Amino acid sequence: MRLTFRDPGWLDARLTLEAPGETPDGQGGASAGWTTVTGLWGAIRPVSVRHGEEAGVAAATLTHEVTIRARDDILRGMRFTWRGRALAIRAVSDPDESGAYLTCLCEEMAP
Repeated sequence: MRLTFRDPGWLDARLTLEAPGETPDGQGGASAGWTTVTGLWGAIRPVSVRHGEEAGVAAATLTHEVTIRARDDILRGMRFTWRGRALAIRAVSDPDESGAYLTCLCEEMAP
């Protein structure tokens, strides 16, 4: 298997990795939210946009490919935040099976 050389500067987007979590509300319940896991560097590439309709309102779904250095704690259901935008992780793969990088297929979430 041939490894691809990558310029270290190509990971130029500062991301925050977040996991779903619950915060106690002080009355025996909990409110769902997001917990910061870590900050990391990545590369973001827009992949597609789908236009459609949800509940009678025009809507668009944007997908992005986010590449980061390999980690073992990235799971489907987590999200990245970047420039005030939330990117939900839908799939995670090792593109060249080298263990050096992970590519995450993400869908932009509504604010």
